Amino acid sequence: MGKLDNKVAIITGGASGIGESMVDLFVQEGAIVIAADINEAALEKASQKENVYGLKLNVASDESWKELAKEVNDRFGKIDILVNNAGISSEKPFAEINEEDWQKMLSINGFGPFAGMKHVTPYMAAQKKGSIINISSYTAIIGQGFNHYSASKGSVRALSKAAATTFGRQGIRVNALFPGIIETPMTKNLSTSRDLLDRLVQATPLQRLGQPSDIAQAALFLASDDSSYISGAELVIDGGFSAQ
Repeated sequence: MGKLDNKVAIITGGASGIGESMVDLFVQEGAIVIAADINEAALEKASQKENVYGLKLNVASDESWKELAKEVNDRFGKIDILVNNAGISSEKPFAEINEEDWQKMLSINGFGPFAGMKHVTPYMAAQKKGSIINISSYTAIIGQGFNHYSASKGSVRALSKAAATTFGRQGIRVNALFPGIIETPMTKNLSTSRDLLDRLVQATPLQRLGQPSDIAQAALFLASDDSSYISGAELVIDGGFSAQ
């Protein structure tokens, strides 16, 4: 028996990186997974996997979320799990960040998870059960990154706490993961600087960068009934970096 047998899960940003790792693991554990992404080519590839359904989603669009949630519930009869993983990052120094940059970052990284919870929780509430996992960042809990990215991930942290208290009495659990530096397509530019990569590893107590599977395994625990009495929790996955 898999940990997610007969579960229906939506994973945003599910066509690559951390999201793709989650999709593969959740399927291995028995779930039907909707890989929601804006990248159509990646979605087509994801849809070729067994028990994976790629659906296009613009997480910054309220209407796109409304349509996706309804389509998934109509097709599969329920939504058990939502992982708000999709996001963007930026290397812009704070002095160069403008209003347009700020709004784009917050619309995707901040409004995206909010809209996802807004439209999925009614279906979860109807079955009196559900698990939501929001992907924040270690930059939301330590003084690193005076920028729009940290602000957006801080909003995810606050929203996760508020959602846990708002929806708990409807049987819905909401928890947040706080990854450190994970080797994904979004952070691939780090590998172009060997010195920078080495410094990051040396500054991390576990002496390595994270892998997508490190986040996927944590998400699996929070998605499964193994964590049935856990809600409003914050799990940092950064190799001990923020403990220093």
